[in-house]
Order: sequence, then C-alpha cells, then structure tokens
Amino acid sequence: MSGFVDALVIVAVAVLMIARQFRTHAIDAERRWWLAPAILAVMALRGPGIVDSHHRVESLGLLVAEVAVGVATGAGWAWTTRIWRAPDGVVWSRSTKASAAVWAAGIALRGGLFGLGHALGVRQDSAALMLGLAATLLVRGAITAWRASLLTSSSALASTYGDGTPSAPAAPLARPTWKERV
Repeated sequence: MSGFVDALVIVAVAVLMIARQFRTHAIDAERRWWLAPAILAVMALRGPGIVDSHHRVESLGLLVAEVAVGVATGAGWAWTTRIWRAPDGVVWSRSTKASAAVWAAGIALRGGLFGLGHALGVRQDSAALMLGLAATLLVRGAITAWRASLLTSSSALASTYGDGTPSAPAAPLARPTWKERV
C-alpha cells in the first residue's frame, strides 16, 4: 500500500475509535479488543520503510519514542475512561474530557516527534505512526478490559453471601440532584 492509503487507514481508524469512545457503550468482555491493534501492527511492520536506512539509529530512536507515546496515550486514555456497572450487570464505559486532553497531548507529542525527525533529516514513513496507534489501542483495550473484568468479578462476589445465596440486587448509585434556581 502507498503512504497515502496508510494515512487514510490511520485517520479512519483513529476517528472511528475516538468517536466511538466518547459515546456511552457496553463493554463486551468476550470481544476481541486486540484484533484491530494487531491488524494495524501487521500493516505497519509489513514493509521495509519503517526504519530509514541512512539514519538507522535516529530512526529507531524515533520509532521507540513513537511506540512509547502510543503506550502512554493508551494508558492515559484507559485510566481516564469512566467505567461503571449497571444494575442489570452490563458494564458500560465512556471517555471523559480528561480522555480528550490525553489524546490532544498524544497528538502534540507525535507532532513534536515528527518535527524532530524532520530536523534530523530522518525520512519518516507512516508505518511508525500506525505502529504507535496500534500500541495506543492495544494498551487502552487491555487496561479497559481488565478494569471491566475487575468490576464484573467484584460485583459478582459482592452480590452473594458467604454461603453462595444471592443477595438482594444492589441499588443503583444515586446521582446528586440539583435545585434549579428560579
């Protein structure tokens, strides 16, 4: 694939994933959350252009930094995502304003890495960006799935007495009510 097609894939995946995360959606623990990052990583690693042959050390340094930014962005995104369990047992999630700030910081850092590479004369392929995005999605998916499983397992344990008898359903968490000023 050409660099243009790679760029389109990166933008499409990022837009779809980000837009989806800012809507409330159920977390399916059985879903293959690792599949999209794996496909992106294979696409990124399939060609020889991921490392600039004239600037190997600088190129590898930028690649490692790109993946590190991806890991940090994914972890920040996962930990700023709100996850809760509904009374019916379904686990829900929604990204927050802090998640948007994490994404903005990640994009700014990636822009800085691109600028640094340009200043060093390193030819940068879109494969590094795709690999960083794969790292972001993989880490975010892993942490979110782990948090959801903890919530599900702790809720299941909390819903039974020591003898295995189910307890009464937990009351939903009450939201604060606000008085409207007239």
